[in-house]
Amino acid sequence: MSAESTPEPGIPGENGTSGPRRGAKGRRRKPRSEHHKALILMAWTAAGIVVLGGTGAGYLYFKLNGNIKSVDINQALGTDRPTKVDNGSENILVLGSDSRSGSNKKLGGGADDGSARSDTAMIVHVYKGHKSAGVVSIPRDTLVDRPECTDTKGEKHAAASGVMFNSAYSTGGAACAVKTVESLTGLRMDHYLEVDFSGFQKLIDELGGVPVTTTKNIDDKQSHLDLKAGTHTLNGKQALGLVRTRHGVGDGSDLGRIQLQQAFIKALVDQVKHVGIFTNPKKLYDLADTATKSVTTDSDLGSVNSLMSFAGGLKGIGSSKMHMVTMPVQYDPANPNRVIIEKAKARQVWDALRGDLPIPASATRGTASGDARGVVE
Repeated sequence: MSAESTPEPGIPGENGTSGPRRGAKGRRRKPRSEHHKALILMAWTAAGIVVLGGTGAGYLYFKLNGNIKSVDINQALGTDRPTKVDNGSENILVLGSDSRSGSNKKLGGGADDGSARSDTAMIVHVYKGHKSAGVVSIPRDTLVDRPECTDTKGEKHAAASGVMFNSAYSTGGAACAVKTVESLTGLRMDHYLEVDFSGFQKLIDELGGVPVTTTKNIDDKQSHLDLKAGTHTLNGKQALGLVRTRHGVGDGSDLGRIQLQQAFIKALVDQVKHVGIFTNPKKLYDLADTATKSVTTDSDLGSVNSLMSFAGGLKGIGSSKMHMVTMPVQYDPANPNRVIIEKAKARQVWDALRGDLPIPASATRGTASGDARGVVE
């Protein structure tokens, strides 16, 4: 399965980064002392597994409702935002956060200082009719101009120029991450979903694992992953290792890691459909219980009823109806461990999504990419 496969006619999606990175072929990125966690759960997957199929009443309803954490993005950002386009489409910002506290410290290493970063960021555009979706990964190492923003606690944070994209989240949390994405794209984010990597691992285990085929050996000591080429059913720990790995295969870049993440997401979406969680009340509840403990949403999705309604419109989107790309970038000539946005090409991506149109192939042609495409099928 190609991480950036060409969609069927009429299907749309593209990239993003932050943190040290590898440059052109032949340059090996220095290993980071910190472990990265990458959390990628597609919006419809994270939300879809909380659909209760009519059983969400009484104790179960209130228990799941009590699990959900939400943040009021709208109140924090106020009215200085892009106008919502009323064409039946939706934009969801999906983040993977790497807090080192609690159970995440055991998985990710690092200091238990309560801090967190956004290792993975994806804009999920659900097209009108909710039959297809485009996914644009934003490399965390992308150098951006971060706008002034107010976090959900009311604290203001100054603007900054030429900083890594993932600094928005570490500076001001969800609200500042949304503000930065909206500033970069000119697109209104209708919803926000965040998953931490401890929760991601548990979700994969509850699902019973995810089958993938690797075309090359992957051996990455930093992400604790050792897979021989072949077919595997990845458990939660292995899946987490796969979406975090960047040194075990390919060119060692974060763009390569994004390619692995995108391929795994497609396998995950297919597995959700394969196990029939929407027709198995027990499996559905177990996954819903784990999911609602693992995700943070915007306040509009902060209840079981809201998530049920949201997910009901997404569960028909299979991997073949997902076009996954990476925001158009090039390596920074001054620092090959960073990338910079190809503004003209990126504008093609954002204009297409604003118009609810497929992303043109020209938007990503000739841009920087990793060397891990096709490693996971």
